[in-house]
Amino acid sequence: MLSVKKYTKEQKEKAHNTNIIKLLFSQGENVKKSGTEYEWFDNGMKITIRDNLWYHQYDHVGGDAILFVMRFYNKSFPQAVQFLLDKDIGEVVPSISKEITKKEFVLPERDWNKRIVFDYLDSVRGINRDVITDFVNARLIYSATNKGYHNIVFVGTDSSGLPKHAHLRGIVGSFKGNVSGGKDEYAFHWNGTSSEIYLFEAPIDLLSHISLNNKDWKQHTYAAACGVSDKVLLQCLKDNPKLDTVCLCLDNDSAGVKATKRIQEKLKELNIETKILVPINKDWNEDLIMLKKGDNAKWKQEMSLE
Repeated sequence: MLSVKKYTKEQKEKAHNTNIIKLLFSQGENVKKSGTEYEWFDNGMKITIRDNLWYHQYDHVGGDAILFVMRFYNKSFPQAVQFLLDKDIGEVVPSISKEITKKEFVLPERDWNKRIVFDYLDSVRGINRDVITDFVNARLIYSATNKGYHNIVFVGTDSSGLPKHAHLRGIVGSFKGNVSGGKDEYAFHWNGTSSEIYLFEAPIDLLSHISLNNKDWKQHTYAAACGVSDKVLLQCLKDNPKLDTVCLCLDNDSAGVKATKRIQEKLKELNIETKILVPINKDWNEDLIMLKKGDNAKWKQEMSLE
């Protein structure tokens, strides 16, 4: 009978506190810095990392360094602990009991410069100006400036109209992220009057789809998960009993396809009708930009094949 090596509390604490970034560098992995965190991709799926903690953006699970090695290096708990101890890049942190309080959600301060919003969403992203105006007037989109960086803020509200979530998109570079303390179930959305709701990964894709199909668009409900979660969708269905048809409009990539299948199966269990809409390119904004650039013939031909 094989004996399992037992580790001391100190050894497990050291393995637990291994800096995952240093671990990945030691393994020759590619890691990208994003704000105060790092990003690492596993089979095209983004893992967010900070010190000894990680979070899988598509499966919505996370943990410490030990769980990281168990999941991504296919090791048992004892094997993961030994692996991390052998790397010797962990540290023992005194155990201090402290109460963890969630950061209060606060919207970024508005800079009231609507020109920034229109210059980016219209000129760069190709969004219909009338659509932008409607969202700006509803106080769901505005611009904010922090330390010289300009961000577009996409506000999510609860059923009473109070802001509960905010997604930021930098107008320069690839920065995007959610404001701390927000509730994902109230992410960026628009409430319509029909029985249909359209779910997207990103606010810009939501706006792009409306720009491509802007006839009577206000009658429908739209939601952006700001990722691939189904939280905002389920909340909208809860808040709006009239909604009985869900149009899944996630990205045309492996992560989007996987999420679409997962959400579709959940909705089937809830006896909710589902339609799947797939962009021609990776996402709806790429489709919109392709049309704006004048490739109308190709876009219309591709659409006719759907």
